[in-house]
Amino acid sequence: MAPETIIEPTTRCRLILCMGPQAIENCDAAQLKDILNAGDVASVIFYPQDRDESVFQKAVEPLVPVVQSAGVAAIIADATRTAGRVGADGLQLGQDPGELTEAIEKFSPALMVGAANVKTRHNALVLGELQPDYLMFGKPGGDIRPEPHPKNLALGQWWSTMVEIPCIVLAGNAVESVVEAAQTGSEFVALGHAIFAPNDNAKIDKNHRSAAQRVQAANQLLDEHAPPFELLPE
Repeated sequence: MAPETIIEPTTRCRLILCMGPQAIENCDAAQLKDILNAGDVASVIFYPQDRDESVFQKAVEPLVPVVQSAGVAAIIADATRTAGRVGADGLQLGQDPGELTEAIEKFSPALMVGAANVKTRHNALVLGELQPDYLMFGKPGGDIRPEPHPKNLALGQWWSTMVEIPCIVLAGNAVESVVEAAQTGSEFVALGHAIFAPNDNAKIDKNHRSAAQRVQAANQLLDEHAPPFELLPE
């Protein structure tokens, strides 16, 4: 299955999972398979945070085939060599135009290439001119509060009404935050800590203890509350 078909949106926004070092270390292949079978997931973004790249590569290597066998795109953030070595479907970089240009020239179209942590409209437009596969408003690991960051919501809403390049909006660390993120009209919403290290005070997490149950709950919320794309204002 080609990467571009794995990440293609349908009639509503789709869920993306962000897995940092702790989540990667605490999730074996069988658990990840259960998580991905629990509901629709477009892609999994593995990010190293402060881990050495060789340690990160060793940790994600057995998980990438599990993701791909579920028909889900495996994306590696901030580790170009690892993306190639583990056979990932995509590479995600930061908001530096030079790095993004180099990655697109080197890896596209064999790999999807996206940019994350886009903080301003100006930077979004500069990166958009380079024709990446997507932009992400928010940074994997940046979901430190139950609710999405207001700046990410505002940028996602602006971008989704202006530009055809798909975008991802990072939600908060509570599962129910997918609703507010989805209402921006973005093609994708991302959950990280809400799935793998949930906020104990989040009401929905008290009834959905496992990561698989939280993926199922997030998809149910999107089914119920995400605006259908054909009804979004142009």
